[in-house]
Amino acid sequence: MKTYIVLISSFFSLCIIAQETYVEKLPGTSLGIDLIYIKGGSFKMGSPKSEKGHFGDEGPQHQVAVEDFWMGQFEITWDLYNLFVSRDIDVNQITKAANSEVQIDVDAVSGATTPYVEMSFGMGIDGFPAICMTQLAAVKFCEWLSAMTGNFYRLPTEAEWEYACRAGTTTAFSFDNETQNLDEYGWYASNSNDKYQPVGTKKPNPWGLHDMHGNVAEWTLDQYLPTAYGKRKNEVLNPFEEPAKVYPKVVRGGSWMDAPKRLRSAARRPSSKKWKMRDPQIPKSKWWHTDAPFVGFRVVRPKKTPSVEEQKKYWNYEITK
Repeated sequence: MKTYIVLISSFFSLCIIAQETYVEKLPGTSLGIDLIYIKGGSFKMGSPKSEKGHFGDEGPQHQVAVEDFWMGQFEITWDLYNLFVSRDIDVNQITKAANSEVQIDVDAVSGATTPYVEMSFGMGIDGFPAICMTQLAAVKFCEWLSAMTGNFYRLPTEAEWEYACRAGTTTAFSFDNETQNLDEYGWYASNSNDKYQPVGTKKPNPWGLHDMHGNVAEWTLDQYLPTAYGKRKNEVLNPFEEPAKVYPKVVRGGSWMDAPKRLRSAARRPSSKKWKMRDPQIPKSKWWHTDAPFVGFRVVRPKKTPSVEEQKKYWNYEITK
């Protein structure tokens, strides 16, 4: 009887692990995206004025709740992103089933133009985070990934990103309030050797997510509103500042170029037109930020699949004003 109990226990343990993590394979390739299951819950978003490095746009702290989702364990790498740019594997998109979360054909997804310069700037490709894409390009990668796999993917909201970064903690970083251990968890100005580094080479946060502090900063879905937090009363469920213009959008996590205060869980950064300063094209590319070698992204998949209309809200806006 004891043997059966052990076997049953082991079976259920394996089931739990399967629910928490999985790999989304890219059809026609050996590549995949590792995803961690994030159980939804409530947390205090933002930081108190007493936190070292606090900026005014991180307050006031307020109670937020988010629903369950999966998040990429790592930042999207060039290995993966270049598949979207080249579109060579589009012919391998899966045949959609009636119960597929996404029904769109990959041919309907807009593709990024080939950049006029090599956008890694010699810092590395294989296993290194993709950089310099606009938020629109990151959004369209998610739509393309969804069409290829039949599962719904998008960028995280700002609230989801901070919730996942904190991983149940309330300190400035997901490991503690101080910076003396930061070298173990993140790449930033003092230890990066003036370039980004391969993903996953530092310790993960308590929920298994790597590079949430540093390496490259990460796009979220939200419009950047410096006073947004002050307008939220009581506990807010799934807050999302839907974009109304191209700039600024919210970037999170800090990068290999930043000081420690920019890597804190609550730190926010607005995108800027200046990130295209050296782009010689007229009009300037809507796909690339030539002056943002510090910005990348990771993907999420909500447990509750949005309606077709909601999916379009996350993917199909191309705001020009």
